[in-house]
Amino acid sequence: MRKRTARHTRTGAWRNVARDLLLLLPALFLTACGAEMLNRSELLNPSVLTEDDSDIARTFDQATIVLPGQRGQPPVIGKLSSKLIHGHLSKLTATWRYPTILYMHGCTGQGGMDTLQAFAKAGFAVIAPNSFARRYRPMQCSPSKQTGGQNIFVFDFRLVEISYALQRMAPLSWIDKDRLFLVGTSEGGVAAALYRGEEFRARIIAQWTCHGAPFIRGLAAPEGEAILAIVRSNDPWYQPNRTEGQLGDCSAFFRTQERSRSLVIDGGTAHDVWGHSGAMRAALDFLRGQ
Repeated sequence: MRKRTARHTRTGAWRNVARDLLLLLPALFLTACGAEMLNRSELLNPSVLTEDDSDIARTFDQATIVLPGQRGQPPVIGKLSSKLIHGHLSKLTATWRYPTILYMHGCTGQGGMDTLQAFAKAGFAVIAPNSFARRYRPMQCSPSKQTGGQNIFVFDFRLVEISYALQRMAPLSWIDKDRLFLVGTSEGGVAAALYRGEEFRARIIAQWTCHGAPFIRGLAAPEGEAILAIVRSNDPWYQPNRTEGQLGDCSAFFRTQERSRSLVIDGGTAHDVWGHSGAMRAALDFLRGQ
């Protein structure tokens, strides 16, 4: 084994510093442009810049992995480093590839596993990065008030998490790189809508209308990529008495109309589309059709 010298250690540390500073620049820019002002010492947390593992690495290291069970067994859930996941993957043939969903959770974190397990039961592997694994990760929403937008630089965090996850997923042989899908819910739906990369076959935007402030408006998916957008018509988070200019749905921004669909669910007042059986059915039909 090659021995690490002090020079190599210092070089690696400075590389981590440079990387984390680059990831913080968008946050500083948005703060300067009118986002809620933050304590600079919190934003430039010294511990973030000196430890070997960066904040962005932690989001993937602590990602939830959900794999389809074998021979009718329930899905397998764990971290990528867990023995359970490793044991399951070791049983696959060398040529086996899962169609894979990169799932971006909402503003309060991952929550329950029902949605991820439903995707896995349909044959999809799911990788869900944990944005709150970061050492510095403020909330951008207030669940009690059912409003968001408090720390809008968090949306930059989420976009970087998508790019970084793809980088970490690249060497994983059990992922079918030709059948990658991006799915995001609420805050994660904003990230899915605004991600500009061309790596995905299709994407699903759940619990977001694509309407909002200039920083978080519209769709950035490349032309030709299919979109499924799902939102409740009476979602309390997007009503005029709580937010301004967020009513509507994403269809106004579709660039590939013939392969995209906007599903607006009538009834109910919950900020939760996955609790509606028709939403998951539509999502699975959409994914299978790509």
